[in-house]
Amino acid sequence: MMKSIFFKRRIWWCCAYILLLSTIEAQIRYTIPEELREGSVVGNIAKDLGLDVTKVIDRKLQISSETGKQYFIVDVEKGDLIVNERIDREDLCGYNVPCVLPLQAVLENPLQMHRVEIEVQDINDHTPNFKSIERILNIPESINSGAKFLLESAIDSDVQSNSLKSYSLSNNDNFILNVKTQDGVKIPELVLKHSLDREKQPIHKLILMASDGGNPVRTGTCEITVLVLDNNDNAPEFEKPFYETTVDENETIHKEILRVKATDLDDGLNGEVEYFFADETSDTTMFDINQQTGAITVKGKLDHEKSNLYKFDIVAKDKGNPQMEGHCSVKIKVNDVNDNAPDITITSLSSPIPENSPNGTVVSLISTKDADFGENGKVSLTLTPGPPFRLSPTISNHYALLTNGPLDRESYSEYKVVLNVVDAGSPSLSSWKVVTIGISDVNDNPPVFSDKSYTVYVKENSGHDSILCSVSAIDPDLGENAKISYSILDSKIQGVPVSSYIYINSENGSLFSMQSFDFEKIKVFQIHVQAKDHGTPSLSSNATVHVFILDQNDNVPAVIYPSTVTGSVSHQRMPRSAKTGHLVTKVTAVDADSGHNAWLFYRLAEATDASLFNVNLHTGEVRTKRSVSEQDDSSQRLLIEIKDNGEPIQSTTVTVDILIEDGIPEPISDYRLKTTEDNKKNGKITLYLIISLGTVSVFSLLTFFTLIVKCVKNSVRNSGCCVRRTDSGYKNPNRNLQIQLNTDGPIKYVEVLGGDMMSQSQSFGSYLSPMSEFSDLTLIKPSSTTICTDTLNVLDASLPDSAWTFESQQVSISDFIVCIIGVSLWVTFDLFNFNVIFIFFINVNNKFHLK
Repeated sequence: MMKSIFFKRRIWWCCAYILLLSTIEAQIRYTIPEELREGSVVGNIAKDLGLDVTKVIDRKLQISSETGKQYFIVDVEKGDLIVNERIDREDLCGYNVPCVLPLQAVLENPLQMHRVEIEVQDINDHTPNFKSIERILNIPESINSGAKFLLESAIDSDVQSNSLKSYSLSNNDNFILNVKTQDGVKIPELVLKHSLDREKQPIHKLILMASDGGNPVRTGTCEITVLVLDNNDNAPEFEKPFYETTVDENETIHKEILRVKATDLDDGLNGEVEYFFADETSDTTMFDINQQTGAITVKGKLDHEKSNLYKFDIVAKDKGNPQMEGHCSVKIKVNDVNDNAPDITITSLSSPIPENSPNGTVVSLISTKDADFGENGKVSLTLTPGPPFRLSPTISNHYALLTNGPLDRESYSEYKVVLNVVDAGSPSLSSWKVVTIGISDVNDNPPVFSDKSYTVYVKENSGHDSILCSVSAIDPDLGENAKISYSILDSKIQGVPVSSYIYINSENGSLFSMQSFDFEKIKVFQIHVQAKDHGTPSLSSNATVHVFILDQNDNVPAVIYPSTVTGSVSHQRMPRSAKTGHLVTKVTAVDADSGHNAWLFYRLAEATDASLFNVNLHTGEVRTKRSVSEQDDSSQRLLIEIKDNGEPIQSTTVTVDILIEDGIPEPISDYRLKTTEDNKKNGKITLYLIISLGTVSVFSLLTFFTLIVKCVKNSVRNSGCCVRRTDSGYKNPNRNLQIQLNTDGPIKYVEVLGGDMMSQSQSFGSYLSPMSEFSDLTLIKPSSTTICTDTLNVLDASLPDSAWTFESQQVSISDFIVCIIGVSLWVTFDLFNFNVIFIFFINVNNKFHLK
């Protein structure tokens, strides 16, 4: 049976030892004397932990103490444990032996906790002291030899070999010293060796010396004066030489906890006993004694945590003369109650911490303690849920506060973590503490533009260094991480670096022109602006700026017909038989500008005979105002001025020499006659043309509605004025064919756009004059094309004489067909000009030439 019990006990101790090893990774113990000077080396803790000295900084080796005082620090360069402030063993441990100061060594990456114990050894730095250096004893002469008189014990704060060891009495003839031990305390007694004779020597002077066991020995003395008295030869005697009781620390004041009793065999006043404390010490300040009854009551608020044991002596004195006294000892134990709330101590705190700290980063080391004992002193620490932190227990009553999720300074720049601690007493007590943890910024947010796309309109020929617009971006980070610099990404415009056209203020994002723009060379381009912060590594984002060049009237009209290549004068012939309204010639001019700036007006500036000729204001047709007579000169010179509608007005002139000859038939009359005859003969053809026109118009309407739906979808998707396409959409120009109907004053035209909108493709324009008798369809090749048709202004088409213009970026049969569809589309909306439609198709059927 005994073997079985012994075996079970061994198994239990093994399990406890294994559990201890799993909680504490390692335990180191150093022994040092007290009162070491600051800077003294205790030992190389890095070496004792098996840690390379070079990793002390990386592993963030820290030392924390449960006392709250930083007695020791670590030399991070050598790994030594160094005394940081004076250590007084008596203040730290009192009479407890051994005096062990528990520390914890904390390592991070990974987190490790090591228990370190510092045993502080006592040195002989205290001298035995008596509470009073003088004691008076009244001893009657009639007292018998062997009588004992209790003396005051000396106090020595040192322990073990340095504590109080012995007492000695100065040489005399009547007294000897006796030392008794009670509860481990040496108590001196004065013993009467020979009877006293007051008549021979009424006063005796003695010296009581207390010595400790230190080296060298320290001593303390007390002077004892013995007054020899007469008569009263019986001293009071207590029922018990030693009294002991217990009391709760929350006992009410004035409550009786103990009663002592002494008796005196004498009669009268010599037998009446009064009770007093033998010495007024700190132990007696918490209690009162009733002088008549010997009842001991609570005087002050007891606190088990400050003192759990009180010892003092009671003296019973009679009223005789000389007065006699008796002694007894009292021992009062104070029971613990749960009257202390647990406490939270932040031993270390890393704040602020970077917002990109990984999960499990140590933020703070926390210790808890409760001044109570037993179950009342057991505590548990919890964290209020919510913040991204968690508690990880290390060794007993010690915790590490770790990160438990991603941190974002832009969302929360500071956390207030509430720690709650509760003890196991009944009823339990609790407390809480708020730990403020700041979050430092890292560069994890790129700058964000207020708009991903900007649109800028710039007049051509505007001066350089003029501001175009300003782009702005914001960065929610802080400091250098939020400081933004703007730049333009490298790209080319018509083969020229964009930096030749635009530069940007890197600080405020203002865009300036480097040179003036020419609408006829470039109509629209885009630049890519980058906003980059100053963080490490830096982050950036881009925005696109679309720059549209607005046309100015800076081009002079150019005469296409009559051609003046061979000379400055055009020569024309006409018959003398010409009637009123005879078409002599037609002046055709173009203007490289756009919109209103391209509207042209024709005027007869000078003429040999101004009454004979007239120039149509809008078409440039030169007709006779009257019939030619025999009296008119055969040679007529006309100076025709062509002006645009811009501001300021640009103009040019062409000189036409007309030779009036006899015998030349009038082609217009023949043409009209032939047309009349053909109309009569081919009435069915007209019907067929009308049917064809209706069919084409229906097809044009379907195409028009399809384009509208497509434009609506694109505008909803892109919220812009221009149709945007991905890069893949520009690989095949034929896939992006578009038709745009425009009315620009007296000019009506349809644009057919195709290919890459940013490229400068070849372009062809078709000009048709439906009001003339000879309607010519002329394809010409201008110097550049309009890149974005949506920048054209829709103008009022109120004038009766109109011209049609077609533009296409691809010269192909399919594009020409689309142009005809566009013309049909516009004609469908101008139903009031049905005669124009008929003349147009007749003219196309009879005459089509390319120039």
